[in-house]
Amino acid sequence: MESLLAMAPPPNGGGSGSLISTVIMFGAIFLIFYFMIIRPQQKRAKEREKLLSNMQKGDKVVTSGGLHGTIVHIEDKTVLIQVSDNVKLKYERSAIATILPSGTKESN
Repeated sequence: MESLLAMAPPPNGGGSGSLISTVIMFGAIFLIFYFMIIRPQQKRAKEREKLLSNMQKGDKVVTSGGLHGTIVHIEDKTVLIQVSDNVKLKYERSAIATILPSGTKESN
């Protein structure tokens, strides 16, 4: 009979260890979430902002819709892109997906 009483959990004494382990587990999940999702997303956003702020007249660009052209004029929120000899289109800066490296030949 004494062995059964020794094996029984103490009344109201084991709850604090469980609370601490739960807090540690939530902390670990948050750290994993931060380093796997939030931090890389912030890094990509900074790189994109840098790309859009460094655009210059004459850069060859590709829009998010796949349009290839050359920047002929830049305003605060828009860019004027020349697609062909007499064809210029106005796009939002945010529509620029990539700036092609210099020396890249445009396909006509």
